Amino acid sequence: MLIILSGLPGSGKTTVGKALAAHFVATYIRVDEIEHVLRRDLSDVREIGAAGYVIAHAIASSNLKIGNMVIADSVNPVAESRAGWREVAARHGLPSLDVEIICGDEDEHRRRVETRVLDIEGLRPPTWSEVRSRDYLPWSGDRLVVDTAVVSVEDCVERIEAAIDGLSGRAALSGGRQG
Repeated sequence: MLIILSGLPGSGKTTVGKALAAHFVATYIRVDEIEHVLRRDLSDVREIGAAGYVIAHAIASSNLKIGNMVIADSVNPVAESRAGWREVAARHGLPSLDVEIICGDEDEHRRRVETRVLDIEGLRPPTWSEVRSRDYLPWSGDRLVVDTAVVSVEDCVERIEAAIDGLSGRAALSGGRQG
């Protein structure tokens, strides 16, 4: 099983992702961390493009292959990045669950972005202006939408677990039902 967490910086993806990984004892993969290491340690690389996602997909694939549940934490701003994760699970004949993490309260989202301390040494967090101007295309496919402005981390984990349990029905995920 591959759980794909998507959303803007400061929405709560990492907090929810780490809670899910602990709850399920799952492999946790964070694209921000991979991209940071590429930029930091490969001085001749100016623009990494999709490299962080490609590496994350390979790590996810290796873990899925040996039977680990994988939690993937990344912005996934475009349909191609979202589809890329689903393809990783499909190659192994495994289900995936798209979860869009949002913070529906703009003031709270801004507060989080402006006050958060990142747990990746040396990574500069984006400014509120950078988050607001980031390309993040609307979704067209099914996903579970979780608003961390109104749902606790524990409730997010419970809702995602319920969606996993209901994957056989797929109806629970149609049209981006908000949870």
